[in-house]
Amino acid sequence: MARLPAKRRRSGETDGEDEGGGGSPAAECSPVRVYADGIYDLFHFGHARALEQAKKLFPNTYLLVGCCNDEVTKRYKGKTVMTETERYESLHHCKWVDEVIPDAPWVVTQEFIDKHKIDYVAHDSLSYADASGAGKDVYEFVKAIGKFKETKRTDGISTSDIIMRILKDYNVYVMRNLARGYSRKDLGVSFVKEKQLKVNMGIKKLRKIVEEHQENLGQKWHIVAKNASVHHRQWVENADRLVAGFLEKFEEGCHKMEIAIKDRIQEGLKKHQSRVKEVLLRDISFPY
Repeated sequence: MARLPAKRRRSGETDGEDEGGGGSPAAECSPVRVYADGIYDLFHFGHARALEQAKKLFPNTYLLVGCCNDEVTKRYKGKTVMTETERYESLHHCKWVDEVIPDAPWVVTQEFIDKHKIDYVAHDSLSYADASGAGKDVYEFVKAIGKFKETKRTDGISTSDIIMRILKDYNVYVMRNLARGYSRKDLGVSFVKEKQLKVNMGIKKLRKIVEEHQENLGQKWHIVAKNASVHHRQWVENADRLVAGFLEKFEEGCHKMEIAIKDRIQEGLKKHQSRVKEVLLRDISFPY
């Protein structure tokens, strides 16, 4: 795949091919070509900050950003959320990037450096195991030849963190999208799972309503206690004891209701499977 076209040049940037010798002002103002690479899945502000650091390594920097394609990424790291085209496009719209290089290699080689006239490679200093087997560290070669420049990671944000947040609240996101019109097939959810989620969400809503009523009831009891000049602590203890007893009964009832609903769903599925089996057996003709 060919390189994406460079973004328009910023003031003071040249392509290194201006007229004049090595000591001319044009040559002295030639931008330093810095290369940064990565997967850039679910492009976030941590990525953008790293690219900003790479762009600001020198007063006049031309930042090239390499992004590995889907095949290479899946082979050495795993499946991505975004496709290679989506990841390339995300980089293309980052203001710090001057040029996007798609189909970037997993490990930077001398041949790649020469091809793109790279002066330095920018990345954080953590050691990245080279799954391709070319070396112990993906950036081992560029570090050895003195072309490595360190950038800092942004704490608290990463593609893995974002994915973990989604997985943590998986049921909530599934129910939200079902409510928005997505089918369970769109979301890869089974019939039984969909029904279980709806039951659980219904129970959660009911609990929330009870908690709100509990809070309102507690406030009213405190007001009555104050107006009646009754000992405040005694009223609070009585209120808490009554509410706790009610919630205990409510939790027990919710649990029984949840079990009953699940049993009904399972019973319905078994009956459906039994009917399908009877139809199949009836339609089969056995040769004599």
